[in-house]
Amino acid sequence: MSSIRIHRDHHLGLKKAREVAWKWAEDAEAKLGMECTVYEGEDSDTIEFTRSGVKGELVVDAETFELKAKLGLLLGALRGTIEAEIERELDELLAAQKGAKAPKKRK
Repeated sequence: MSSIRIHRDHHLGLKKAREVAWKWAEDAEAKLGMECTVYEGEDSDTIEFTRSGVKGELVVDAETFELKAKLGLLLGALRGTIEAEIERELDELLAAQKGAKAPKKRK
């Protein structure tokens, strides 16, 4: 199994970060056929996502986004493309927030 890990620091606070994460989940369901489940917590939210060949989670708190996913054999061959698309989508959503600073990339 191939895996993806994406980390982004931000300065949005939990409320705005939560909005970004929920928008990401809506887009993942609509565009990628993912099934997403949101677990809202006091200090962080976890979005579990799954579909055939993919299983993972996005954890968001007041300062970070942490995405971890495992890809099945077939999608593992496309890991680089999938990772780049997830990064692009998340970065666009973060940049769309007013007053948001450019996210720092860290792998």
